[in-house]
Amino acid sequence: MALFEGSALAWLGLLGVFICYQFVLRTSTIRRNGIPLRKPPNTLPIVGNGILFLQARQKLFSWFVKCEKQFGHETFQISVPTLPPGIVINDPKNLEYVFKNEGIFSKGDFFKRLSRDLFGNGIINVDGELWKAQRKAGLAFLNASNLRVLTDVALPRYLGQAVKHLDSNIHDGNVVDLQIVFHEITSQLMGKMAYDMEMHADDDFTMAFDYASGATTERFQNPLWFVTEPFTGFRFRKALNTIHIFGLKIVENAAQTHDKGRSSGSESDSNSDRLNEVSGSLIHSLLEVFADDQKLVSDAALNYLSAGRDTVAQALTWCIYLLMQHGLVANKIREEVRAALGIDSRVAAKEEINSAAFTPTSLPYTTATFYETLRLYPPIPFEIKQCEKATTLPDGTYLPEKSIVFWCTWAMNRSNIRWGDNADSFRPERWLTEDGKLMTKSAAEFPVFNGGPRLCLGKRMAELLAVQVIATMVLLFEFTPAYRGERVSKSSLTLPMEGGLPCLVKPSQYGTFS
Repeated sequence: MALFEGSALAWLGLLGVFICYQFVLRTSTIRRNGIPLRKPPNTLPIVGNGILFLQARQKLFSWFVKCEKQFGHETFQISVPTLPPGIVINDPKNLEYVFKNEGIFSKGDFFKRLSRDLFGNGIINVDGELWKAQRKAGLAFLNASNLRVLTDVALPRYLGQAVKHLDSNIHDGNVVDLQIVFHEITSQLMGKMAYDMEMHADDDFTMAFDYASGATTERFQNPLWFVTEPFTGFRFRKALNTIHIFGLKIVENAAQTHDKGRSSGSESDSNSDRLNEVSGSLIHSLLEVFADDQKLVSDAALNYLSAGRDTVAQALTWCIYLLMQHGLVANKIREEVRAALGIDSRVAAKEEINSAAFTPTSLPYTTATFYETLRLYPPIPFEIKQCEKATTLPDGTYLPEKSIVFWCTWAMNRSNIRWGDNADSFRPERWLTEDGKLMTKSAAEFPVFNGGPRLCLGKRMAELLAVQVIATMVLLFEFTPAYRGERVSKSSLTLPMEGGLPCLVKPSQYGTFS
């Protein structure tokens, strides 16, 4: 996760503490087959790699990429005064070992302690039986029947509203922030289906969660956050209060409607009935599991909301950002979509466009474009685990108890070893076989969706949602940047775009909703 971005002044003010810390508790040397691991460039005495983590986020990403180029699959040690002894892994064999040994590699006390105020005891921040119970509720929500309602009813409804919004801005000549547009789609979708509530991208909860995510990120760089936050954390505390109130509101709303009864007859022909029948199914599943603990239900609900809403919207934002730079790719998507609709040279009329027909199976090139976006802009650019007991990785690296294991998905996804000499290039074709079928990668090779028992529950939902949105947007519209320079991500546990994605919108020559 994106754990290291913040104020250089805070670091400088604590430099004396770091020095004392290092002299009293020197970082342990981690060894591979009895030989100390190499350390990355710019490792300094006393402070180790700590100063490097003060850099702007994009510079930190570049540093991890540089290390991957230098070390390849070799495990190396990093030393940061705020962390226990740690290593960075790039070898898929080591990552596969981490994924498969959930009992050894957990979220760990280090991560949980710093993120508990935001995530509580939700699925993102727990291990063991509590994690299993919440995952079971998530699996029940993401069953095949509910996903059909999502793709056939809910998503076409909210996507259609977004299309009308964009269409109106064509005539007005307004600049549109596509990041907000995509967040609105996923907010409405998750709000209705998971919690049977109306949610929007610009509500108080969303603003509060966005700020709290950045503030939580900064905790990982400040070893005395518990000392400084009472003086500097007023806005953070206010944001957390807004988040917790909203979480309890979700639970209270579900409790009030829990006994309203669910349709048990045959499936209705009415789309509204189909959607209403499954609305709130996630929160009701959580209530069934944790009925006596409203705080735990609230934590679980908020964790699922963040995971199911924010990451997909962010990925869609980065996708359009890339397509605006690669018009040939956008044209190939339009050609594939038109072929799937059976449209030749004519302009597609509104009634001919059924977005529910846009699936990963029918649109492999569009799906490949989504995956290539995830490769270059992974929603979770850093991951961290902690060893619950000593172990040895497949490459011979011995890890003592409580040591930290990092992997930087951002850097791994740019590895020349794994992706070739054009690893930095945007090429959806790399995901397709010669006959145009979508290729798959193992979780260890492409860890965007995590792996092992913690493989992302929403992987299929993300694919279905993304393909339908990308295909519809690219077919109907052309987007022109209303910004200058490169877009970068801002401080967060995920990968939101700093300043959003402001664009001018015009109708595509291939389709119209007017």
